[in-house]
Amino acid sequence: MHKRSNVSALLLIGITTLPAVFSGACSTGKDKGNEFTGEEILFADPTIYTENGKYYLTGTRNREPLGFALLESTDLKSWKPARPDSMILRGGNSTFGTQGFWAPQILKTEDGYWFTYTANEQTVLAKSDHLAGDYTQKDITPIDNSEKNIDSFLFRDDDGKWYLYHVRFDNGNFLWVGELDPATGSIIEGSLSRCFKNDQPWEVTEAYESDPVMEGPTVIKLEGKYYLFYSANHFMSPDYAVGYAVADSPKGPWIKNLNNPIIHRDIVGEKGSGHGDLFADNEGNYRYVYHVHNSDSVVSPRRTRILTLNFDKNPETGIYDITADPNSIIKPFITEKQ
Repeated sequence: MHKRSNVSALLLIGITTLPAVFSGACSTGKDKGNEFTGEEILFADPTIYTENGKYYLTGTRNREPLGFALLESTDLKSWKPARPDSMILRGGNSTFGTQGFWAPQILKTEDGYWFTYTANEQTVLAKSDHLAGDYTQKDITPIDNSEKNIDSFLFRDDDGKWYLYHVRFDNGNFLWVGELDPATGSIIEGSLSRCFKNDQPWEVTEAYESDPVMEGPTVIKLEGKYYLFYSANHFMSPDYAVGYAVADSPKGPWIKNLNNPIIHRDIVGEKGSGHGDLFADNEGNYRYVYHVHNSDSVVSPRRTRILTLNFDKNPETGIYDITADPNSIIKPFITEKQ
């Protein structure tokens, strides 16, 4: 493992019976190299939230019941439902959305637990008093219904300001950021700006024809610098991958890592590796949870993966060079016995 060394971080992420909840969500099998037993987790766009020595995993399910399930683990390998029915947000239960429940994230503040997600191609903000409680809304509405926007990530800076990173459509998918007013659950007028354009070769390859796609943002702050992780290419492309950019402000301007991508099929050995979230484990290691294609020939349902990220500070720039450790990959599974 590669531990954080002299790094102070603000990580604002997230994070019935088994057959009824996870039908179609798991793959039974055994992988001796990974001590794999039980049913493999098939969450796309996953996020892991950590609290009191436990890990909490949720992600895109794309099945009935509509909404989001929450799993818990102490070792990142074996997982079980965090509550009897596992469902912390259900479509129609005081929440916006009738279809397309995607890309969740959990953020804790002194006021409770916030849950942001996509439904009906709109970003949504819900809340609960308990981590594994029911996430609901007082006003059943998206954050910004002026146009379609997806893949939200909430970041609260040291000065208390909130920022909403998300995707907007303009002949492709592009990352935007705006200041968020948590009291109203809306973007502050005039604060929206586009993060950057797709200008690195890995971000648009010929492996799958589509408009430009940049999505799945995660932001952390390390020693005064902001690191924005994102995915590029269409999710159905085998070249779907993860890179990052750095800035002195939560709104940029952003300087992309010249060695992008840091997670790619050539690095991790599986196609479609992307759209995840960063978290710190109980030993202080940075990990990234993401999804990959179901197989070399089939995209969905996508499989969940977890790996370790190495942070090495460049003495000349003061910026961390971040790389993935392909030997650390975990294939999480749901335990068969609870």
